[in-house]
Amino acid sequence: MTKEERYQKLKDIVAIYLPEDVAVDGITPESDFTGELNINSANLVDIVLDVEDAFDIQIENEDMDKMQTVQNALDIIDAKHSS
Repeated sequence: MTKEERYQKLKDIVAIYLPEDVAVDGITPESDFTGELNINSANLVDIVLDVEDAFDIQIENEDMDKMQTVQNALDIIDAKHSS
């Protein structure tokens, strides 16, 4: 899977949890999950679970703490796939 495919797959997951006032095309690698995208902490946990399933990885608590932006999530996915 290419970086672009991983990014698109992650965007598709995040889009499910966006509030109505945030557009899907507003998701960029720099987007902050709770700040810019207005995703609450409960939905962020759901995103983590969906990412684990979609990418067949295990995200640890310390990884979750680092997952502030879309790019952070992509970095974690990449790191899990390369290890």
